[in-house]
Order: sequence, then C-alpha cells, then structure tokens
Amino acid sequence: MSDGYHEPVLLVECIEALDIDPAGIYVDLTFGGGGHSRAILEKLDEKGRLFGFDQDENAVSNTIDDARFSLMPANFRFFGRFLRFLELEKVDGILADLGVSSHQIDVPERGFSYRFDGPLDMRMNNELKVDARQVLMEKDAFGLQRIFGRYGEIRNSRTLAEWIVKNRKPHLLNSSGDLVKLVEPIIRGDRKRYLSQLFQALRIEVNQEMDALEEMLSQIEAHLKPGGRAVIMSYHSLEDRMVKNLFRAGNVKGELNKNAFGVVQTPFKIISKKPIIPSAEEIRRNPRSRSAKLRIAERI
Repeated sequence: MSDGYHEPVLLVECIEALDIDPAGIYVDLTFGGGGHSRAILEKLDEKGRLFGFDQDENAVSNTIDDARFSLMPANFRFFGRFLRFLELEKVDGILADLGVSSHQIDVPERGFSYRFDGPLDMRMNNELKVDARQVLMEKDAFGLQRIFGRYGEIRNSRTLAEWIVKNRKPHLLNSSGDLVKLVEPIIRGDRKRYLSQLFQALRIEVNQEMDALEEMLSQIEAHLKPGGRAVIMSYHSLEDRMVKNLFRAGNVKGELNKNAFGVVQTPFKIISKKPIIPSAEEIRRNPRSRSAKLRIAERI
C-alpha cells in the first residue's frame, strides 16, 4: 500500500499488533500521509474513534474525511495535553512510526536530503526558530561533535566538527549542496552512508527529536487503558533503546524498579520479545524501511 506521501512500513504488522477493538479509541501519533490511520479506521465500527497527530502543516492535506477521525496539528509530545482537553484520559491503543516521511525527504525546499540542493532548513515545523544552517554556523566544535557522534554515529565526528568550524563562511553555507561540498574532503567510508548520517544528525538536532520522543514515551503509561497496546516503530538506535527501556522498565532511562522479592515492577507486558523487522521483500520494495524496528507492549 502506498498513499503517494509515505509508504507505511510494516503496515499489516502494526495493525495486527494493536489488536483493535472495533469500538475502541486509538491514537496515531505520526499521521503523515495517513496510511496507518486509514488501516486502523477499516477495523473500527461506528463507535470507534481515531485521533491523529502531526506537526508538519503539509500533513493536513492528507486528512481523512471520516466522522470517526480527528487530526491534531501538533507535535506528539503534546498528545497527553490534547487527550485531557478532549476528556479522553485513556485510550485503547497508541501507534507511532518515528520515521521521516518520504514526502519530507523528497521535497528539496525542506533540505532534509543531501540528494537535493535546497535551503539548509530541516525544520519539520516552520514555527521552530532554529534551522540547520544556524546549527552549523553557531555551534562550536564540541557542540557539533556531540550532534554528529550521538545522533549520526559518525566515526570521525571530532574531525568533521573541527573542519566545519574552521571552514564555515556565511556566504558559502546556505544550501544542502554547500554543506556537501564543504565536507567532501573529509568523508570516510561509504559516501552515501556518511552523508545520510550527517543529515540525519542535523535533522534530529534541529527538531529536538530525542527530547520530544522522551516526553511522548513518558506519557504512554498514563494514557493507555489496561489491556491497551503501545506499538512503536523506530529507525535509530537511540530511539529503539528508549522504547525498549520503556517497555522493559517502565521508563526511558531503563532504571529498574524491583519489589522486595527482586521482581521488576513495570506497567507493561512485552508482546514482542524481539523487535519485528521488515521482510526482504518489503525492504526491496521500500528501501527506507530497512532500519525499522517494531516493538509492542500491553498495558498491565
């Protein structure tokens, strides 16, 4: 299934994992092109409800004309606040696909990909004050090294950061093409992989994705009914670690809370002992799915 905006990854697996109650209330925290949401709606009856969240204003054009569906134009870190406002304290299932949509990547004006020469922006929400160019021009070498090493897992992150600080000039660093040209002399290993890691690191920093993810994950326990499912798909090792920690320990830090008998106390029952990954056929059809890891847990 493809919706022209983003091909939903592990679509069948996600819907099965939610174990949908036709009359239940569900939340799609990463609406995007609406592929997962449409599949959820197919499982709901007239009493069921679905709420979608997306901070990208372009996602509004994909909204679904269905009385059972409502789209919230907001970052998923605020989903708990919206549910309380709607007097829906707890829901039957929560889905999140943490990948960047194909639409965002493939629009040059957004600056998400090294494959297109566009502005060094990378903001998922245009109301954010800091874009990728400002990060590159204003951060010192230590700050850039932290971003490249932690979010991009770039091996020569220190060399890269020092090179950028040494050679950056306002009039020579305005586009994604300028950035590629700037770092070309110190790329190590596979060029495509290196540039993908660099652009990924900048995107995560610009959008404060890890902070938003931690805030969102920390709200799941409070807003999921007993027996309800949390279905989270990640694409980055840091994301996956936070999701794994939440389901195993009840918090994103992975800090274990044990009772007097040494038994770990957690509000979740892990449904998928190991993450579910795309098949070879899905990866062939949609190469961007190759790093996806799907984890499932049920609220106790």
